[in-house]
Amino acid sequence: MNILDLGLVCHAEAEAIQLRRLPLVTAGAEDTLYLLEHPPTITLGRNGGRENLLIGDGALAAQGIELVQTSRGGNITCHYPGQLVAYPVFRVSSRSGGLRRFFHDLEEVVIRTLAHFGLSAGRCEGRPGVWVGPRKIASIGIGMRRWTSYHGLALNIGRDLSLFRLITLCGLHDVEPTSLHHELQDESISMQEIKHVCAREFRTVFAHPAVAAHETAD
Repeated sequence: MNILDLGLVCHAEAEAIQLRRLPLVTAGAEDTLYLLEHPPTITLGRNGGRENLLIGDGALAAQGIELVQTSRGGNITCHYPGQLVAYPVFRVSSRSGGLRRFFHDLEEVVIRTLAHFGLSAGRCEGRPGVWVGPRKIASIGIGMRRWTSYHGLALNIGRDLSLFRLITLCGLHDVEPTSLHHELQDESISMQEIKHVCAREFRTVFAHPAVAAHETAD
């Protein structure tokens, strides 16, 4: 697995990078994971989401917030500095379990990453993503071309969750966002450290089962 840290990059540039890599991975090149942060951005899924936007386009522009229609699954969410975004360009066709298992494994990466820092998180039946009790800490929305994935997951790290006030998160009126720093009341954990752990968990979860077992044992 090739893992690249893109730093802070706008959504359009990150998508272009994925789309350039996607046909190469489909043709047999190494699976590639991009880790990054976005400037303030609200994204709409291919299933909609504009109806869950609580502010007009002009007001968004005045605040320097970009609104993007994407080709990923899911509804509306937002991105901002202080949120870790992971975009896996992976050949799903080469893995057992298909799309359902792939989605489950993305959730597992987040759950294991948070556990490393002492935060217990899990799944919520019928509601995609990763949760800490009733609070959502990570959203997942993927795109697929010829059984190769792009887009991915967004894990809230920093305490400032104010951007979520502008949307009805994922179209669910009873959902409250949360973050790693908010839950732990500890801001000493750096984004770089979290990226390192997340990359390690991607390698473990998405490795061949025998390799994953060996890495866990170590």
